[in-house]
Amino acid sequence: MSAEVAESAEKAGKAAPSVLFGRFDHALDPKKRLTIPRVWRKAMGEPDYVFVMPDRQKKCINLLPKAEMDVILAKLQGKALFDPRLNHLYQTVASMSEQLELDIQGRIRISDRLLQFANLKTTVAMRGAFRMIKLWAPEALAPDDEINQAELDAALAEVGL
Repeated sequence: MSAEVAESAEKAGKAAPSVLFGRFDHALDPKKRLTIPRVWRKAMGEPDYVFVMPDRQKKCINLLPKAEMDVILAKLQGKALFDPRLNHLYQTVASMSEQLELDIQGRIRISDRLLQFANLKTTVAMRGAFRMIKLWAPEALAPDDEINQAELDAALAEVGL
């Protein structure tokens, strides 16, 4: 994150946006809790809670820091709260999402329903996605040590870099 972004956010009275890089594979503990790596917890500002929801297109779970959920909620705030169509849409998204408290060791307990959706059984491949974390079944991804330059090049070109 650039110093300008952090300074701008601080002046606006907001936390600087999270920047989440890397891949970590963590086992679910016997109680099916997942530990969020310390480096990511620090990047998110040591949150008390995070949000998780199924991905729109892939069989993975999106983990959003509070700051990212605040952006989503701000977009919804201007919408008609009692519009029946919008209310149904809000319920659809909210009922499939969870707000999860982190324990003192940085663990969360994702519901069995979401774990089953993403086929997360024993190990979770956690991939940084700049502003969120994607939670995958490891077998759904390339091996951790594989670097696909063609995929990297296509991704950078697509975002204009």
